[in-house]
Amino acid sequence: MDCNYISLYTTAQVNRTDFGKLQENLFWSKGGEYELRIHRIHAYPAKFPAFITTKALAFARSRRMKVQRIGDVFCGCGTVAFEARRNGIDFWGCDINPVATLIASVKSSAYDPQKLQDYHEKIIEKFSHSTTRVRLSDPAIARLDYWYSDKRFRDLAKLLNAIEKNIPARSRYRRFFLCAFSNILKPTSRWLTKSIKPQIDPFKRPADVRNTFSQQVRTMIEAWKQAGVRQNSRVEILTANMLDLRARPRVDMIVTSPPYVTSYEYADLHQLSSLWLGFASDYRTLRGGSIGSTQHSLDFNREIKRLNTTGARIVFSLFDRDKAIARSTAKYFLDMQAVARRCFGLLRRSGMALFVIGNTEYKGVRIDNASHLAEALLSSGFRRIRVAKRRMSGKILTPYRDSVGQFSGRRTGRHVYAEEFVLIATK
Repeated sequence: MDCNYISLYTTAQVNRTDFGKLQENLFWSKGGEYELRIHRIHAYPAKFPAFITTKALAFARSRRMKVQRIGDVFCGCGTVAFEARRNGIDFWGCDINPVATLIASVKSSAYDPQKLQDYHEKIIEKFSHSTTRVRLSDPAIARLDYWYSDKRFRDLAKLLNAIEKNIPARSRYRRFFLCAFSNILKPTSRWLTKSIKPQIDPFKRPADVRNTFSQQVRTMIEAWKQAGVRQNSRVEILTANMLDLRARPRVDMIVTSPPYVTSYEYADLHQLSSLWLGFASDYRTLRGGSIGSTQHSLDFNREIKRLNTTGARIVFSLFDRDKAIARSTAKYFLDMQAVARRCFGLLRRSGMALFVIGNTEYKGVRIDNASHLAEALLSSGFRRIRVAKRRMSGKILTPYRDSVGQFSGRRTGRHVYAEEFVLIATK
């Protein structure tokens, strides 16, 4: 088999000619323009490359396909939502993570920079005189006390109250400033910087709340000035698991990046924002229903029979090494098989779905998420699948994660693949 192709369990069914050339693999590996600042307004793990959407639209046009609405069933922080709006295309998306959908809704909204500046000045003016009382549950306060000094907690409480008092509740401008507030929660806490696991840094000097907030707002205002998006396309973003939604609009194209099994626990990573913004009294409740989460129960002996061939092979390989991870992987694969079926139903006739997905590894077992998804898409009714491999330059020199989850070049860490796959399925 050509080394440029993903090794699929169903290789005989997958089209292997259109996307086999290295030149076309490179098409998905590099962007043609500098990424806009708006895609960096809020930290988010495993962020989707903005240029993928632009290239997906170019690919669709090359197939003479008219795209009027794009969908993203794992919309995350709204990269596809913004790029759709920038191109004057309607967008529908969902994500189970309320912090993600807050960021996504902000990124895909239009703002007047002068009005943002006026609101910012009013918030800062009222900051010192705001109350430190918070409308949070006792468990939420107890958890937040773990991460913040008394002064930082009081300052954040005053800032949040100043935002809520001076900006109307239903205004998109309040969402903007809550998003800015969310992104300063880790810098002003004891959270270990750049760690993908909740961990205190005993040597960290948390940032000043007011100054950090003002800098964040200025950065975001400049991002909107640079973006300059004025298109009147319709954007709808829901906080929900796509597998639970009954009413879903039809879309012409899906562009999405599913979570990876044994990867990030988003509820844990976004716990500060979830607690401060009142999305949950206990952030752990937000783990439920998340595809890719390790927090699932499964009737293994009964459900294993529903796994496709690729999924069953991988799960049985894991079972002797770690039964809990094997069960979690089985649940993830079953969910992704359901996602493939739902995506088929979401698309209009002759529609196209583009998935960006990578493989992982656990205790020497290669967890081939891409091959499993390809087989699931074929079983769901998609006519043809094209596959390309894209290189991720940031992981080539640091292909390992250390004990706290940071990228490293040392072989003592957990291996991280430096490539992922673009699967394009046609209905």
